Amino acid sequence: MTAVGEPHAPHAHDVLAEIEAEVAHELHEERPPAGGPGYQIAGALTGLVIGVAGAALASGYGLGSLREPGPGLWPFVVSVLIAALSLLLLVVGRQLDDAEKFTRSSLLVAIGAVTFAGFGLLMPLIGFEIPAVLLCVIWLRFLGGESWRSTAVISVATTAVFYVLFIYGLRIPLPHLISF
Repeated sequence: MTAVGEPHAPHAHDVLAEIEAEVAHELHEERPPAGGPGYQIAGALTGLVIGVAGAALASGYGLGSLREPGPGLWPFVVSVLIAALSLLLLVVGRQLDDAEKFTRSSLLVAIGAVTFAGFGLLMPLIGFEIPAVLLCVIWLRFLGGESWRSTAVISVATTAVFYVLFIYGLRIPLPHLISF
């Protein structure tokens, strides 16, 4: 045992280095196989389509202004950023080599995007609350594998926080069922 202020024993550094090497090896083994430039381009095009579609859907909700934002303003801004970054990736993606091949787990991302689009389509019809809870349940329980208990608690709490943030904090006139 070392006293306060004294350097650690020499073997402590060896153990730490050994653990770091083991963790790095395990992470490398779990990583999907590497893809080529085609995968970079496919990912960039997918992001571009999602960004453009999101911007189109968001503008349909009304953008408003910065002083009085409409329900579609911030989703529109995020969608434009996604599209712009995807365009950038499309331009420089051929030189990058960090793409991964699509695997079964890649399907989870597609399901997440589809359910998020469903949230956007349902919100004007039945309000913010029900689609938000459903989106959280799908993402947490079915895509994330959380327990039903934590899914229920986190889904309701997240929806409540976003409700207060958007409706009262940012005063965004989202369609909603509950009014206080």
